[in-house]
Amino acid sequence: MKLLQLIIAFVFVASPAAAQTADALVSAIISSANFKSATTFFEGDHDRFIRELITLTEIPAPPFKEKARAAAYLEMLRGLGLSDVEMDAEGNVMGIRRGTGNAANRPVLAVLAHLDTVFPEGTDVKVTRDGTKLMAPGVGDDTRGLALILSIVRAMDAARFQTPKDILFVGNVGEEGEGDLRGVKYLLQRGKYKDRIKSFISIDGGDQGPVVNGALGSKRYRVTFKGPGGHSYNAFGLVSPAFAMGTAIAKFSRVMVPAKPRTTFSVGVVGGGTSVNSIPTEMFMDVDMRSESPGELNKLVTIFQAIIREAVDEENRTRSTAQGKVGADVKLIGDRPSGETAISSSLVQSTTAAVKAFGLTPTYGIGSTDSNIPISLGIPAVTIGRGNSARSHALDEWVDIEKQSSVRAAQVALTVILAAAR
Repeated sequence: MKLLQLIIAFVFVASPAAAQTADALVSAIISSANFKSATTFFEGDHDRFIRELITLTEIPAPPFKEKARAAAYLEMLRGLGLSDVEMDAEGNVMGIRRGTGNAANRPVLAVLAHLDTVFPEGTDVKVTRDGTKLMAPGVGDDTRGLALILSIVRAMDAARFQTPKDILFVGNVGEEGEGDLRGVKYLLQRGKYKDRIKSFISIDGGDQGPVVNGALGSKRYRVTFKGPGGHSYNAFGLVSPAFAMGTAIAKFSRVMVPAKPRTTFSVGVVGGGTSVNSIPTEMFMDVDMRSESPGELNKLVTIFQAIIREAVDEENRTRSTAQGKVGADVKLIGDRPSGETAISSSLVQSTTAAVKAFGLTPTYGIGSTDSNIPISLGIPAVTIGRGNSARSHALDEWVDIEKQSSVRAAQVALTVILAAAR
């Protein structure tokens, strides 16, 4: 271990080019006796990794209802022997693996996988197996990331790795949908480690070639249209929230947005009304807008808000307001900031080197992940893959647990973590 630390210290002093430095660092890590011991451990730990993956998958974790899975994961973290294992006020569970630096000033590397899934309460999350594939809603996104973290901590202990930084391992809440990254927002803005976290790795993706170093900004709104309502026949001619909403959707659908920087929008959920023979008193729609450019996103939001006003005004001009007018309440329900961790940064360079070292082709991209928050705060952050999986957010989601590829996925993630914790 001392030899590895000397090699790491040497390459950071001796090499002027970031890429060369990162390649040398990663080479020193994976050629060390410690790493060989970790690899042997991963091979022997594979069955336990699968058992824990199945156990966690079969504990439902709908949005805002992650408590049962969080409690189970908290006990798993306690079993690893981490320090200060706890659940914070937002519901994140975490434990810290102590580094070798000065305890008072030691920087923290945060490594996260999220507890929540997109699937509503009542979804059947029983895992089925077909050969080397496990199938169940949420088995990949992001339950495999949670199970991978457990195996990595055990491997680090078995191989007696030491790191200069403390490493905070976290199962966080609120990554999906209307969770709006609430877990990471709390961790970095109000949590007890907020001033010590200096780098950040989210394990949340399938293939490990893609390195997400960009934060895709998004704004999400719930628009509620309200009116007097009435009988569909006897009150025919009165203003209708349904018609106002329909007009707004039609106008919004015709908005032109740039392909570069990529900008998108969608009406994802609509609802309301009382019965088929009633003019509704209330209708709502949930709208998602995203852009690689903060400027383009703000421009789209301005257009969207103007369309809502136009649709309401048009409905009130077109039909009778004798019983009252139609109005619209526009509520922000999601706000994910944008930004980028530079490709030239040491974190992205060492992640790139780790991906290449295991025969994968690194690519850089933008995503909407837990890394959005640290990136927006100026904390270097990346999101990396958890291993072979597909069909995220679908009922037929699956992961491949073939042993050789699973071990390689663990090796890649471990290398990225060790390099970042230097």
